[in-house]
Amino acid sequence: MGKTLRTRATPGLAGSLLGGMALFVAFPHAHAAAPATNVENGRYLARAADCEVCHTAEGGTPYAGGRAFSLPGVGVMYAPNITPDKTAGIGAWTDQQFVDAVRKGVSPGWKHLYPAMPYPAYARMSVAQVRDIRAYLATLAPSPQKTPENALRFPFSVRGLMVFWNLLNGPAATYADDPGKPAEWNRGRYLVEGPGHCGDCHTPRTATFGLDNSHALGGNVVNGWRAYNLTSDRQSGLGAWSDEDLARYLATGHADGHGTAAGDMADVVGHSLRYLSVQDIHAMVVYLRGLPPYRTAADMVEHTTPPAGDAALPQTTRGARLYAATCAGCHMPDGAGRQSSFGTITGARSLGADNGRNLVRILVQGSGMQTTTGVQVMPHFVGGGLSARDLADIASFVMTHFTTATPQDMEQRVRNAQQAAKP
Repeated sequence: MGKTLRTRATPGLAGSLLGGMALFVAFPHAHAAAPATNVENGRYLARAADCEVCHTAEGGTPYAGGRAFSLPGVGVMYAPNITPDKTAGIGAWTDQQFVDAVRKGVSPGWKHLYPAMPYPAYARMSVAQVRDIRAYLATLAPSPQKTPENALRFPFSVRGLMVFWNLLNGPAATYADDPGKPAEWNRGRYLVEGPGHCGDCHTPRTATFGLDNSHALGGNVVNGWRAYNLTSDRQSGLGAWSDEDLARYLATGHADGHGTAAGDMADVVGHSLRYLSVQDIHAMVVYLRGLPPYRTAADMVEHTTPPAGDAALPQTTRGARLYAATCAGCHMPDGAGRQSSFGTITGARSLGADNGRNLVRILVQGSGMQTTTGVQVMPHFVGGGLSARDLADIASFVMTHFTTATPQDMEQRVRNAQQAAKP
């Protein structure tokens, strides 16, 4: 677990068929036993691939499925149970069936999976690595929890159409290392584009819901949250971050001057990235730093530096008074954070980018993140006596106090987030 795990190549067949007799002699070798699986490598890769988050309903049994994914214009789909239960889970699947589902998006019975399952990215993993993940999943306790039926609009409800989607959008395949790049860059590319499937959230989608790789990792909206630009652009991406800050953010979910992960990204850190080795986090940083810059207006934000102490909180607006009463106890008047560095919000892109999209989501939905020191919680403020107007005023104050952003139609944005948060 503490060292970098390297890609294992799938053994190929050697030799040639020289007629009927040669075929007869070679036949037993064609069915030689597959290499032994490595459960610990499978555990590491399952975490790198973030399997638990997607396949666990909120408050549910890990890997037992049921998490809902709502796709605008498409409908709602539910992640399946991948515990070794033979009826509700994948216990009756063969290893090859599991490999085909993970790398090709085809489950038993020629049932094509939807791209909410990032099999085009997982195809970057070798067959041996996917078999290791299966070996790890087989060690879990079986769960009989059944997966709800998807509720998809036509024509997305026709699974057979996924055959044509695959022709347009994937899946990809393993690829050789680039000999012109250092080993850490190649390892980082594998982790980011493969098991980490970062592009599935941070890359915009085409009209066919495939990844728009012309703007790879340039930012997107997923589940109502802004997944920020990861390219090397200095104003809207990661170009102004230091290597140390980026590594710290990936490994812990927080970096001073850049804020704390929330929403889906908090889940990724808490259940995936924080388990990766120091070497692998560094490799991801190396790869991300090498991405060509791409500027996105939605991710642009210019921060201001409030004065320290009580002077940081002028009581001149309704939003300022609500912030003082509701937020300053944890985040301090100047955003420094009182009890924990995770409460430090200064410099966070969420304070102003995309008209405060993620700021509003945090106020309405809250956020929690698993860390080495316990769960870091940002509570939501719905049902706590604060109206939509109150939350809008708080968001507007935060945006104008900590950034130069100009809030627009914030009360409607709060109401939209409240509607989206309803079960």
